[in-house]
Amino acid sequence: MTIDQDTDQTPSDTDQVEIAELRDLVAEVERTQQNELVDDFVALFRRDAIWTTGHGKRLFGRDAIAEFTAAVLPGSSAHGKATYELEHVLFIRPDVAAVKVRQQYFTNDGTLESEGSPMYVVAREDGRWLLTANQNTPVVSG
Repeated sequence: MTIDQDTDQTPSDTDQVEIAELRDLVAEVERTQQNELVDDFVALFRRDAIWTTGHGKRLFGRDAIAEFTAAVLPGSSAHGKATYELEHVLFIRPDVAAVKVRQQYFTNDGTLESEGSPMYVVAREDGRWLLTANQNTPVVSG
């Protein structure tokens, strides 16, 4: 994983804490997706969040994200599961970060089926990081 900052210095202790919290957020996305936990997944978003799905559907606000998630998440793990790995962090401000994620979809027999390259712009509010402006992009071989 790489971390971008305003300087070439080693990440501070504060940055290391923030990075660990961002890694936990990505792990929570994975947990809620793999366990098909609609409410827990939706709770990771700001009220006014933007989400663009891997198929280009644009969702504006937590209510729209909740409606879409409730329609597609239940049953989605029947044929396999996705894993999520924090790949890169760019701190835009101390309370805003761009988080690049490596997403891999595995069939139930463990075969890698496809990959995604989500970008999460997250904001710190009330002591926690929330998904704010997000794009889920499939990786296409070519």
